[in-house]
Amino acid sequence: MRVLVTGGAGYIGSHTAKCLAQSGHEPIVLDDLSSGHTWAVKWGPLIKGSTGDRELVRTVLAHYQPDAIVHFAANAYVGESMQNPVKYFRNNVGNTMDLLEVILEDGVRPFVFSSTCSIYGIPTLVPISENAPQNPVSPYGESKLMVEQLLRWYGEIHGLPWAALRYFNAAGADPDGELGEVHDPEPHLIPRVLQAALGQLPGVELYGTDYPTPDGTAIRDYIHVTDLAEAHVRALHALSLHPGSMAVNLGTGRG
Repeated sequence: MRVLVTGGAGYIGSHTAKCLAQSGHEPIVLDDLSSGHTWAVKWGPLIKGSTGDRELVRTVLAHYQPDAIVHFAANAYVGESMQNPVKYFRNNVGNTMDLLEVILEDGVRPFVFSSTCSIYGIPTLVPISENAPQNPVSPYGESKLMVEQLLRWYGEIHGLPWAALRYFNAAGADPDGELGEVHDPEPHLIPRVLQAALGQLPGVELYGTDYPTPDGTAIRDYIHVTDLAEAHVRALHALSLHPGSMAVNLGTGRG
């Protein structure tokens, strides 16, 4: 398949583009490079631009004729979303609506969406199942839930085959050393621990001491980014064989 990968120059998107190429597919990356990196696009062409640019998306679809879409392009920081909710709803929801409408003009194709466990909010039971109540506690989580709702209705009304993959905590880097996590500033725990060990940071801050855990700090479910990438490819294959819809949690179940 030829697959349009929005946000394919970012952390998880670039790993998925590599996994697609290794599986015999051709990734076409659309990324505005606001948080992605040109050097991370190595397995297919890069088109610089926004998913909210309808004319650009029309041009990309007409030129490359992708067989499927994997949609990563989004803002993804919970804390920032609390400070600037408009940015998150405009980009994560509004631009996705633009993307979906242009896609439908050209004909439905399998659509795999990068969702998040943040749609659940504060869980009442762990591990969290796909049937758990969905009560986001941030604009980021709310924006992702709104896109899932869009996909559900586009599926029911227009026959769009879709999958929403709800990640827990992505971590790790490409085992071949070709890709990794690079943000500036870097907000994520594992890279900050490594930076502190290298002397690039004076230390690591731990936030939260009131969780119901042995030491009061959070227990998280980390899943390797390469496993996440493979899950996207498997979701595409599943939708190609059995068009429909699915929402799946991606984690290990072990804190």
